[in-house]
Amino acid sequence: MPVKIDNDYSETLLVHFRRIQALKNDSINYPSVFLNKRQLCDLELLLNRAFYPLRGYLNQKDYESVLTKMRLVDGTVWPMPICLDIPEKIAQILDNEQPLALRDEEGFMLAVLNIEDKWQPDKKEEARLIFGTDDPERHPGVRMLYEQIGPWYIGGVLEGIHLPVHYDFKEFRLTPATAHRRFAENGWRNVIGFQTEKHLHCAHKEMTLHAAREANANIFIQPVVGLRHSGDLDHFTQVRCYLEIIKKYPKNIAALGLIPLAMRKAGPREALWHAIVRKNYGCSHFMVADDHGDPFNTNGKKERFYPRHAAQELVKSFEEDTGILMIPLKHMVYVEDKAQYIPEDEVGPNLNVKHISSNELRRRLEAGLEIPEWFSYQEVVSELRQAYPPRSKQGITIFMTGLSGAGKSTVAKVLMVKFMEMRDRPVSLLDGDIVRKNLSSELSFSEEHRNLNIIRIGFVASEITKNRGIAICAPIAPYEKPRLQNRELISQYGGYVEVYMATPLLICEQRDRKGLYAEAKAGKIKGVTGIDDPYELPSNPEITIDTSEMTPEEAAQEILLYLEDQGYIQ
Repeated sequence: MPVKIDNDYSETLLVHFRRIQALKNDSINYPSVFLNKRQLCDLELLLNRAFYPLRGYLNQKDYESVLTKMRLVDGTVWPMPICLDIPEKIAQILDNEQPLALRDEEGFMLAVLNIEDKWQPDKKEEARLIFGTDDPERHPGVRMLYEQIGPWYIGGVLEGIHLPVHYDFKEFRLTPATAHRRFAENGWRNVIGFQTEKHLHCAHKEMTLHAAREANANIFIQPVVGLRHSGDLDHFTQVRCYLEIIKKYPKNIAALGLIPLAMRKAGPREALWHAIVRKNYGCSHFMVADDHGDPFNTNGKKERFYPRHAAQELVKSFEEDTGILMIPLKHMVYVEDKAQYIPEDEVGPNLNVKHISSNELRRRLEAGLEIPEWFSYQEVVSELRQAYPPRSKQGITIFMTGLSGAGKSTVAKVLMVKFMEMRDRPVSLLDGDIVRKNLSSELSFSEEHRNLNIIRIGFVASEITKNRGIAICAPIAPYEKPRLQNRELISQYGGYVEVYMATPLLICEQRDRKGLYAEAKAGKIKGVTGIDDPYELPSNPEITIDTSEMTPEEAAQEILLYLEDQGYIQ
């Protein structure tokens, strides 16, 4: 029997198709913005309606209303400012009611923004209202707002052309419409949304099942995979761990979906925002931890920025407005006497409770130690061991910093020979002069360009470390900020050891093989570190070496002994 096609629906599709084609054809005349990963996450969730009722980026009036009232101008609850941030040079060429092409990092056009508003936000005020502080040293969300968010905001309605393209785990990248349909097909009426960005183990499974029994509901586990690059090993490991643990649930109890969410870590506001997003995905309930959205609730840390339970209380207070019920996340602990998990608040005084923190888990993985079955499933542990091998199999960066003549290059060459003799990992030497010649030849010796040179070295070293090699870096690296940025970047992929070559300036001047100090003192050249340009001492180096008191071989041996003590070499 031929399928009957609704003419009105067909006409709607045809109109939409023609509109998309017109946007593509006209886009050559539009100014463009190339979105970064954070912005792409926001755009995808705007286009797929996860951020309903938003039809685009907030205009200025809605932005101000969200900051002060956690509602749009029309009264709808919305706690998080979603605006498109742009740099000054782009803001100067844009006008209201002007179409703007939004493109991914490769230039592929995803949407057109019809600009309604353009303004310069008061970032300090935004920080105080959203995060509860305007001090970037106290809150990483404030630091990101100041350092990574553009100085101008634009708002307006979006016309979508394509969702951002993903090639990995496509079947789990559900849109809200797809999630609604799957829940209906499975006969799920009550659905608990559970958001996570961490690996899940036995306690998490028992915690979600406990909540499901109490609410007579099914479970939608939705890990955040937004800002991780799909080329990162840890991204694949994380998702594969979720695929393994979802198999451990009873049949038709739980489902898995990935969400490309760029989190802000704004505490209670963050939790309310997440609850609204889960409502849009078809959930009736949302699990909220007592420190949900807190920037300091990771890696086993005990300190909190926001008051305990504040996130739960805020989400609950808006239940009638949002239409989604708050379920408090109950921590489960393993009680050896009963050989089972029970809620932490039900543990009696004489019961023997076992626990492994995130830091302890990482230590055991790096040391190749046993992970007990009561803590995690062996299939999950097997995935983790591939991503987090013992330290002796990990990549590592040895970052040497110090004045010219301090002995960095000489000690680095000795180290390289020693590592090559071991023959267990590939070794690369990123000497300051060699990098300047081959990677940064166009850079000057201004502070900005010196920092850029160090960031480039850090990027190359991070790729070497990620691929289980050894990177030996030996630049002067006079400023602390880029050194800390490199530490943060590289530590995601393996070991990072900073070696401060503390040889005194007087000794460095006596060596002065390049004649830099002599020329600087004679006024022939400018910007020589230690003479007319500062050197900022490292705040917390793993090793400090003064080569005026030891030979290069002895200095290299001290570094090797430290690496052996830390398990990086055997």
